[in-house]
This record gives sequence, C-alpha cells and structure tokens, in this order.
Amino acid sequence: MDLEGAINRWHERVNEGDLQAVQEVVSDPVVVLGPKGAGPITPAGFAEWVERSGIRLVPRSWHPISARLMVVEQDASWPESAAPTRVATLFRASGDKVSAALRLPDLRSALELAYICRELAATE
Repeated sequence: MDLEGAINRWHERVNEGDLQAVQEVVSDPVVVLGPKGAGPITPAGFAEWVERSGIRLVPRSWHPISARLMVVEQDASWPESAAPTRVATLFRASGDKVSAALRLPDLRSALELAYICRELAATE
C-alpha cells in the first residue's frame, strides 16, 4: 500500500474537479468529516460534494501517524474565498484508495483525532 501516493492522487483529482476520477480514488464507502457533518458516503456522493463545494486543497505539511493514517495540513480555498484557509485532514487509506478524509479546522485537532484513531485500532 502506498499511503502517500493515494493521498497525492486524492488531492490531484479533487483539485482537477474531474468527477469521474474523484470517484476512482476513494473507497466505497468513504468516511468524511467536515463542517456539515460526518459519516460514510458513496464515491458518487463524494464527487457531488467536490462539485458543489468547489474546494481546492493544497498540501502544506505531512504528518505520518501509522501505515494507514496520515494528517496533511492544507490551504483550502473555495470559489468565494478571498484568501486560502489553513485546515488539516486526517486521511486513512485502504489499498490504493482513500477510505477516510476527516477535515478539521487546524493541525492540532487533526493530530489529536489521528492519535485517538491509531490507539483505537491498536487495541481492537
């Protein structure tokens, strides 16, 4: 499994806005977290969110957590943005696909959630 490669492909497809390609880089379902809620959605639902939001995410720093988890700090922008907003996303990969993209408002929050997820998985 190539965690970093899966996350790089996810960023490329989301930023290109190619809705078919976006569906191909996420698992079915993919777990998401954002300002409007959390939970599993289909790849088509994920593509709809990409289209509706118009979001673009530029990776700024990478924080490996485990073999399947990584936090990426990003500059997020939307069509109505005057300037980018710094956010952080906890990614989980399954094989070569992103199976979770949990966006949080800052790096500290994302790292805290990542460590909790890592410990939960380790004690299963």
